[in-house]
Amino acid sequence: MTDPHAERTAAADLPDEEWRLFRGDGRRRHVVLPEAPPWRRFDRGARDTARPYLIGDREADVVSAALHLRRPLLVTGHPGTGKSSLAHAVARELCLGTVLTWPVNSRSTVQDALYRYDAVGRLRESNLAGEAETALDIGAYVRLGPLGTALLPADRPRVLLVDELDKGDLDLPNDLLTVFEDGEFEIPELARLPEDRSAVTVMTCDPGGRADLVRGRVRCREFPVVVITSNGEREFPPAFLRRCVRLDLPEPDEDKLRAIVSAHLGAVPTADLEELIAAFLNRRARGELATDQLLNAVFLRLGGVGLDADGLLDAVLHRLGGTV
Repeated sequence: MTDPHAERTAAADLPDEEWRLFRGDGRRRHVVLPEAPPWRRFDRGARDTARPYLIGDREADVVSAALHLRRPLLVTGHPGTGKSSLAHAVARELCLGTVLTWPVNSRSTVQDALYRYDAVGRLRESNLAGEAETALDIGAYVRLGPLGTALLPADRPRVLLVDELDKGDLDLPNDLLTVFEDGEFEIPELARLPEDRSAVTVMTCDPGGRADLVRGRVRCREFPVVVITSNGEREFPPAFLRRCVRLDLPEPDEDKLRAIVSAHLGAVPTADLEELIAAFLNRRARGELATDQLLNAVFLRLGGVGLDADGLLDAVLHRLGGTV
C-alpha cells in the first residue's frame, strides 16, 4: 500500500542543495540514491571489474621477488597506502582467483586460520539422531580456514591476505613459521580415524567449496602467494622477518595522487582537483591521512556536494589518530 505522505522524487528534483539526500526534517521521501563510488560497489559485475592499482617499478620488483622465491610478502606503510589492495591486484593480474583473507585480531590463532572442528555440533546432532557419534560424517563438521584453504594442493597457487598481523598475539608470527616452511599441516581429528574411513571430504573457506583429504593431511603443491600487512604497531621476531620479503609502501606524492584520482574517477576539473590535493597534502603533513579519504572528497565534489572546501575536507579528511 502506498504511503500517502511519501513524495516520490529524484535527487536532482530537490529544490536546493541537491546533493543532500537526508534532510532531517522528518518528511518521508523516496529518493533515488546516486551511484556509489567504484570502490563501494558490491554486485558481482562491479567486483569482477579490474580496479586500478598504481605501483612504482621498485615496489613491483619487490613483489616479483617474493613470487619468484615463494616467500611471504610483508607489506608495511601508513594506512591508505594500498597494502591490502596489493593482494587483490596480484590475484587479478596473475589470474589466481578470489583472494583468501585472514583478518588478524588479538584473539587470532594459527589453528583457527588452518581449520575449525565443530565437535559440539557433531555431538548434538548425534544425540538428536539417536546414532553413535562415529556413524556421522565427520567431514561435515570440519571447515578449513583461509590459511588451510590456501595450502590445498593445486596447479596454481591461491593468494592469501593476512591482514594486520601486528594486531595479533606476540607469538603468532612464530607460530606461523612451521606452516610457512613446511607448506603442510595435519588435522588430528581426521588423522586418528580408522583406516577404512581415512578419506574424508571437508568444507573449505570458499563458498560451497569442498576438498578431499586422506588421513587429515593438507599439503600444497604450489606455495600460496601470501601477502602480510602491518601498520608498524610492533616489530616482528627476526626469525619471522628472515623468511619474508619486505616491502614498505611510501605515501603517494602529488603526482601520484593525481594519477590515483584519475585512475579511479576519470577526468576531474583541474581547479577542484588541485584545491583538494593541496588541502590533503597540507593536512597530511600535520597528521596521518589515507589516500582513500582524498578519493572520497573528490567523489563528493564531483557529485555536486554543496559544502564549501573547508566543510567538505573536515567531513572526510579527519586525522586517523584523532578522537571521535
